[in-house]
Amino acid sequence: MDDTRSRQVVIAGAGVAGLTAAVAFAERGYCVRVFEQAPRLEAAGAGIQLSPNATRILRQLGVLDRLLPAAVRPEAVVLKDAATLRELARVPLGQAGERRWGAPYLVAHRADLQSALMARVAEMPDIHLTTGARVGSVATGPHGITATAEIDGRTIEAEGLLLVGADGVWSSVRRLVDSAQRATSSRSRFSGELAWRATIRADSAAGQAFAAIGATNCVTTFLHPGFHMVAYPVSKGAAFNLAAFTKGDRIAEGWSGNGDAGILTGALRGTAAGLTRLVEQAGPWTAWPIHTVDPQQSWTTPTGIALIGDAAHAMTPFAAQGAAMAIEDAATLAAVVADLPADPLAGLAVWEQLRRPRVAQVTRRGAVNRLAWHAAGPVAIARNLFLKVRSSEKLAADLDWLYGWQPQIIRR
Repeated sequence: MDDTRSRQVVIAGAGVAGLTAAVAFAERGYCVRVFEQAPRLEAAGAGIQLSPNATRILRQLGVLDRLLPAAVRPEAVVLKDAATLRELARVPLGQAGERRWGAPYLVAHRADLQSALMARVAEMPDIHLTTGARVGSVATGPHGITATAEIDGRTIEAEGLLLVGADGVWSSVRRLVDSAQRATSSRSRFSGELAWRATIRADSAAGQAFAAIGATNCVTTFLHPGFHMVAYPVSKGAAFNLAAFTKGDRIAEGWSGNGDAGILTGALRGTAAGLTRLVEQAGPWTAWPIHTVDPQQSWTTPTGIALIGDAAHAMTPFAAQGAAMAIEDAATLAAVVADLPADPLAGLAVWEQLRRPRVAQVTRRGAVNRLAWHAAGPVAIARNLFLKVRSSEKLAADLDWLYGWQPQIIRR
């Protein structure tokens, strides 16, 4: 493999996963070509939670300082009963969390994170970003990969050591991985859950309705058998991000689907009047279907393709770790490939073996959260009793494995 190709990486997708991967590889001396199929970069979704396992990496990559001016450091995660608005539990974050886990817990608008990543990318001359370009095929061989992208009716090619699929839950690169391994699991799966989002100004009627029932400087989660809602400040506290989750039928794939708002209002039966008022005043709500990916599918090929983030392991958002797992994936993939220079492609399998247990544990935590947050009857009573006797310190300690995570060192 010639030296130019061996030091170039091609990335499909310029979201959180792709941009983080671009910075991580460029930091290690690689030239990076990023292809984004959208004609311009637009941040999907609204708010985003970044736990210390993610912000630690962003700090190492020189991104965190660019994000901090627009982000908020919440003081705690607060769980509330949606029917009574009674506080059930509180996990300290803020300075106490930063001392415990060595990095801050942040909440921000997704666009602010993308802007911070783009600012870092702009400082790195070895990263070349092309928008309006979709990777449609890849040729692999002993001399690396050649990715083909379509842009403005013409075809362009990019050669490199490997192709990184960072193109999200509806990944096109995932099909290339399945094709290389003769598998048939490339399609995402609808989880049966809908997510509803709204962003409200703090000084609006809806913002005041939230301030009356929630903790404006915290991440507040309202628990109810029919739904749960997470709310937290963004844009330096000038707005609040609301995300509610209900059962629902499949709607069009994408991050801005049209759902029947009656599903959300129907799920509110039995909740406090203040919460119902907030949901009414916060509208209109945007719905999107929550899709997951078959956890058994391969994330890598021995010929030089790797999937990261939602393209590899899209999960439900109930552990608030989707972005964090993408950031971890990107940083660790670059580290493993760079740390095995004699056979970097062999590092793809090593990386996948290292990441799978971690991602599986996070996925299980999300499933447990979902069951606990939607509990009813005796199960809800048991949950509330458990939370009542569990101190804030112990609840924080329960998250040490997640927030205090450090990458494993590859021994050569």
